[in-house]
Amino acid sequence: MRKSLLLYAFILIALLNIFTYMFYSKEVAFEKERYEKVTKKLKDSLNSVTLKLKDANYFSLENNENAQNYFDSASSDKMIPYEKLIPYVTEKLLDLNANPKGNPYVGQDQLGANKFIINKVKILNHRWIIADYSDGEIWGEVLLKYFVNPDETISFEVNQSLLYQK
Repeated sequence: MRKSLLLYAFILIALLNIFTYMFYSKEVAFEKERYEKVTKKLKDSLNSVTLKLKDANYFSLENNENAQNYFDSASSDKMIPYEKLIPYVTEKLLDLNANPKGNPYVGQDQLGANKFIINKVKILNHRWIIADYSDGEIWGEVLLKYFVNPDETISFEVNQSLLYQK
């Protein structure tokens, strides 16, 4: 009886080992296949987002070689790298938010108790800026011209401004 009990235990352990081996080998193959599918999907997603970002940044000084070359002209004594120009122009425009009557380059007079200030700035090329402004309740956008003067100061000019309805 003891021999048959050991025989049954041995057969049971062998079967459990076979089933466990098959289960884990199939699981590894399944996980590997799933990993490959997810990786492919994520790469496609990343490529899609990269293309959308590239399209969204089409109108920007960072991607416009012609506008960049405007500041690298050989006729001028000074060369302005656009990497330094973008934050400099943005800072100068946002510094005007400290004006007690609001930023003068939003193209709108103060309507209520709050002043209009510029929130976001996007430099489109060597001449144009688009900016978002608000007074906390009313929002708008403005298209500006900017000029880099010979003394390296920046001057702005409002081209078009609009307010959105509440």
